[in-house]
Amino acid sequence: MTLLALGINHNTAPVALRERLAFGPEQIESALTQARAAGFHEVAILSTCNRTEIYARAPEESHLLKGGLVDWLADYRQVGSSELQACHYLKEDDDAVRHIMRVASGLDSLVLGEPQILGQLKDAYARAREVGTIGSLLHETFQQVFSTAKRVRTETAIGQNPVSVAYASVSLAQQIFSDLKQDTALLIGAGETIELVARHLFEQNIKTMIVANRTLARAASLADEFDAEAIVLEEIPDFLHRADIVISSTASPLPLLGKGAVESALKKRKHRPMFMVDIAVPRDIEEEVGELADVYLYTVDDLQGVIEENRRSREEAAEAASGIIEDGVEGYRMAQRAMKSVSTIKAYRKKAEELRDKELDKALKSLEKGASPEQVMSQLARNLTNKLLHSPTAKLKQASVDGRSEVITWTQELFDIEQHELLNHEATNKKPVVEGGD
Repeated sequence: MTLLALGINHNTAPVALRERLAFGPEQIESALTQARAAGFHEVAILSTCNRTEIYARAPEESHLLKGGLVDWLADYRQVGSSELQACHYLKEDDDAVRHIMRVASGLDSLVLGEPQILGQLKDAYARAREVGTIGSLLHETFQQVFSTAKRVRTETAIGQNPVSVAYASVSLAQQIFSDLKQDTALLIGAGETIELVARHLFEQNIKTMIVANRTLARAASLADEFDAEAIVLEEIPDFLHRADIVISSTASPLPLLGKGAVESALKKRKHRPMFMVDIAVPRDIEEEVGELADVYLYTVDDLQGVIEENRRSREEAAEAASGIIEDGVEGYRMAQRAMKSVSTIKAYRKKAEELRDKELDKALKSLEKGASPEQVMSQLARNLTNKLLHSPTAKLKQASVDGRSEVITWTQELFDIEQHELLNHEATNKKPVVEGGD
C-alpha cells in the first residue's frame, strides 16, 4: 500500500481557488465516505484557511495511485482538472510523511512555526477515525507525525514569540492605527483564530472589543474572557459603524459582510476609515468591499509582508526542526518495515500451531489406546521437531546447492546460531583419519 498526500496551499494556489476547494466541517463526513467508496480505503482531510490536503492509502499498481486522487478531488469539488493540476502537489510514502510532519510542525505554514496547525491536524485525524476511514497505515503515520511535531515544539525555538495569522492581523492594525487604545474592534467568529486575535488585541489595550458569532453563548464565553461585548451575526449591521477594526474568521460558506452593509456603516461613521482583515476561506467579506474609498481590506494573502518579518526570526529554529523531522521520517520508515514482517510472522505461527495441534491430537489418541506416556511424549517431540524443521532444512540444502550463501548467513542470524556452535558441530562430525602402513 502507498501513502499519498495531495494538497494545495497558500504558496501554490490563490485564495479564490482555495475557497472553492475548502471543506466546511459539515462536509467532511460525506467527503471521507465518498473518497473511501472511490477506492481509498484509508483517508483523512485537512482543510484550513491556508490549505486543503487529503491523506490517503492507495493500493500499489492501482489506477488510484497516479492521479486518481487528483481526479477525485477535482470531480468532487467541481473544479477543472487543468486548474487543479496547475497548483497541486502530490507526495508519496517517505515524501508524504515528511510533508505531513512539516505541516504539523508549522514549517509549511504561512506564518513559520504557528502552533494552530497541529491542533487542526489532530482534529482531522479524530474526525476521520469517527467516520471510520483511518486504518493501520494512517494511524501509524499520524502517531509518528504527532510525536515528531511534539519534539520540534519542545526541542527548538520554533514556537517562541507568538506568531500567527492572528498576530499578523493585529500587527498590521497597529501600523494603520498608531494607538489601539482609542479604537474599537469587531471580531466575527469565535473559533481559535479569533480567540488569538482577541488575546493579542487585549494585550495591546484595545479600547473596545465586540465579538459576533452564530450562537450568542459562544460569543459571550469569549467576550467574558476579554471584557468585550457579545452579539449574534444578525446584529452586525447595527454595530458595524462602531468598528474601526473588523477581523473575521468563520466557517461560513457564504460572505457575511457585503458592500451595501459596509457603505451604510461608513455613512454613519462620516467616512472615518475602517481596517478589515478577512482571514476566512471561503471569504467572509465580499471582495467588492475593498473597492470602497474608506476601507482597507486585507485577506490572508495580503498578510505575507508582515509575516516575512517574523519568519526571519524563526529560520534558525526551522533548520534544527528539519533535522528532527528527518529522524521522524526514519522512525516511520523503520515502523513500516516492521509492519511488513507482521503478516509473515502470523502466517508462520499459524502453520506451526497447526502442526502442533495435529501432532498433539495423534499423541492423545495413542494415550487413549493405552500407549506408554513416555513413548508418546518422546514420539510427539520427535515428530514436532522433524515437521517444524523439514521445510527450512530442505530450503537450506537447496540454497547451498544453488550457491546462495546469503540464505545460510540469514538463517544463522535468524536462529541465533553462534560461530562457536558451528565449529563445535563440525568437530563432532569429523571422522578420524586412519593412516595406512607399508
